[in-house]
Amino acid sequence: MHPSFLAFLSFLPILTVAVLLVGLRWPASRAMPICYGLAAGLALLIWQIPVTRVAASSINGLVVALSLLYIVFGAILLLNTLRESGGLRVIRQGFTDISPDRRVQVIVIAWLFGSFIEGSAGFGAPATVAVPLLVGLGFPAMAAVLAGMIIQSTPVSFGAVGTPIKVGVSNGLSVDSSPAEGASHKLSTDLGVEGYGTAAGFENGEVFLADIGLKVATLHALTGLLVPLLLCGLLTRFYGVNRSFLEGLRIWKFALFAALAMIVPYWLVAWLLGPEFPSLVGGLIGLFIVITTARSGFLVPTPEKAWDFGTRDQWSPDWMGSLQIPVEDQDDNRRQIGIFHAWAPYIMVGLLLVLTRTIPDLAAWLKGWSVAVHSPLEDSLKPKFFQFLYLPGAVFIVVSIVTFFLHRMKWQDYQKAWRSSFRTTVAASVALVFTVPMVEVFINSDGGGAGYAKMPEALASGVAALAGGAWPILSPFIGGLGAFVAGSNTVSNMMLSLFQFNTGQEIGVNPAWIVALQAVGGAAGNMICVHNVVAASAVAGLVGKEGMVIRKTVWGFLYYALFAGSLGYAIVSWNEHGLFNIGTLIVAMIWAAAIALIILSGRRRHRVRTAPAPSDPGKSILPVEESEVQVASTRKSGETRPSDLPGQAEEPGNQAPIEKESDSEPESRTEEDGVLDEEMDSDKWLARREALRKEEEPPQNSSDSPD
Repeated sequence: MHPSFLAFLSFLPILTVAVLLVGLRWPASRAMPICYGLAAGLALLIWQIPVTRVAASSINGLVVALSLLYIVFGAILLLNTLRESGGLRVIRQGFTDISPDRRVQVIVIAWLFGSFIEGSAGFGAPATVAVPLLVGLGFPAMAAVLAGMIIQSTPVSFGAVGTPIKVGVSNGLSVDSSPAEGASHKLSTDLGVEGYGTAAGFENGEVFLADIGLKVATLHALTGLLVPLLLCGLLTRFYGVNRSFLEGLRIWKFALFAALAMIVPYWLVAWLLGPEFPSLVGGLIGLFIVITTARSGFLVPTPEKAWDFGTRDQWSPDWMGSLQIPVEDQDDNRRQIGIFHAWAPYIMVGLLLVLTRTIPDLAAWLKGWSVAVHSPLEDSLKPKFFQFLYLPGAVFIVVSIVTFFLHRMKWQDYQKAWRSSFRTTVAASVALVFTVPMVEVFINSDGGGAGYAKMPEALASGVAALAGGAWPILSPFIGGLGAFVAGSNTVSNMMLSLFQFNTGQEIGVNPAWIVALQAVGGAAGNMICVHNVVAASAVAGLVGKEGMVIRKTVWGFLYYALFAGSLGYAIVSWNEHGLFNIGTLIVAMIWAAAIALIILSGRRRHRVRTAPAPSDPGKSILPVEESEVQVASTRKSGETRPSDLPGQAEEPGNQAPIEKESDSEPESRTEEDGVLDEEMDSDKWLARREALRKEEEPPQNSSDSPD
């Protein structure tokens, strides 16, 4: 079979997922069974994989799905426990005390706290912690999921104490960190990797992995600098009253400061200590720096200029999940909880995740408590283990039990938390039961009677044949597709690192940089990974709307993969093409666009709008200054579905001018009154404006009109 056609067949399951989830907006529970059937059919009929191997892959997928549901349940249980105890209300008030601005809150929780959790636990844990916490603070469920997915980029390559590099890249390149005495190799059993490493002067496999890790950190540091800013822009574009991307960029100083607070120590740790701790240490140091400075008001918008979502009755039903935590949720009968006691559960989560991942003996003991699920063909497909004590779900459940005693909860309230958590988890189970087995069938499609390479490798080979010398730009996209399908940066690196290394050698560039681009792309692919989105959506009770989430997070992935790929192209092409090449041009264009948008956002803030001169001399004309406070849109709620493009929608300056009637408001209008008008509910505001217009409408035969 022609390689191009084989690559197209390999792409069919991914294309079907995109069409059904993103294009047709089917719920994952409906789309994924079809995609599983397609992947299994291709494996059986085209790749000629034995039925027993397809069955074994499916069984292994079910075990992985059970592990994901276990983590999801634990995260929801801890959140519901805090909600019932009253601790969540205290946490919410604590973040409001830092700043009521939702952009500040999402940067602190998702970007910084999420990076720390990613560094300690990985495997989707940031979403299971940050998403429910954001929902508890009053974020729409879909906005919380968007935030939880967008930040799964920069910290992911060093998540779970460096697993994507130490395990993913290491196994993918057959790196041998401690070769036996007298072995014919010193850093890899693969001849191509061994030859490159020897020529480059690497002493052993650990030094080689550290070098790749530093390259990965460099690409992430330069690409991730704009992630907090992009996150704020997407938040205001899709979930603000005005649907304005520029509103998110008005906090650019704080966003860039928060990015640097995490990225600088992140890169230094990768340089000095290796790939185990960059995300963990960078997130922790960044969290300390930003919270400390934000409390003093450094670069934080003043309360009167804070950005917030519209009132809850203005939210689209698509934004809200079954995990409802009202902002006004209070119970005066509950015991008052201090700020330390309220935060203690999440502090315990962070500490336990770090300890169980950094102490080898403890980790080995916890992994020993597992349930092995055996399947056919165990000689070629290893059994899966359900490590019920090592998985983050166990940490969440243990901390939930401790919280029950620490917060002195009533037994009835704790029972309610468990029941609610079970209901939310069960609702997400259908999608994961088909998603993960499809992934396992896809990545275990080698060894069939047709003799073809496994589907991911066949797809990558087809793309590489078309790309030629431009491969470095496309390399992160292939890594991202691997993560999109496999659901893991680690697995994507294991599947594709050697392929990327060989492709780099074939096109005559440094193959270590191409492997680094693979790792960065695999990290960015977590933003759009189907079963990560399903799991994050389940935590927020947002079941059945996974495609809508991917339609929004895909913009983050496209930025990240394109910027990193262009940067990588500029680096590997430096000797041949010099400073000016297509890579540096794309990077410069992205930065120029970001700077231009930031400048535009600053100008929009201070523009003055005036009403037209009324025909009646009794009417007064007063300027209305646009405020940083959320401004109501003149568009009726639900009148049109907003575009999923993160561009500019209705800006306040484009709205029809507001007519003010001095007869009904004889006193002069103050600036505060203008702000209150701006904050008015959009439907009521529109109805009021139409009523005033009808009252002022002249007789039909009159020729008088406003100037």
